[in-house]
Amino acid sequence: MLSGKQKRYLRSLAHGLQPVFQVGKGGTNEQIIRHISEAIEKRELIKISILNNNMDNPQEIAEELAAGANAELVQLIGKTIILYKESRDHKQIELP
Repeated sequence: MLSGKQKRYLRSLAHGLQPVFQVGKGGTNEQIIRHISEAIEKRELIKISILNNNMDNPQEIAEELAAGANAELVQLIGKTIILYKESRDHKQIELP
């Protein structure tokens, strides 16, 4: 579980990132969760955007992706999700 200070730090790092994945009208599935898990292991911090043609609740999508990838939901703003998971092999981010 991340503290408020850690979430603020991660949000500041994620500010300049471009979304790595997009969730479209098909919603979430095992394949996108698997790809997110692989990407988050290498990057530790990723941004995901939800396209306008997806009518699902963004909060539910964010929670499902975070749970599926065993990651922490750092932030959800509008239709942009920021996820963090500490990497075992590619550690880059030192949390305060």
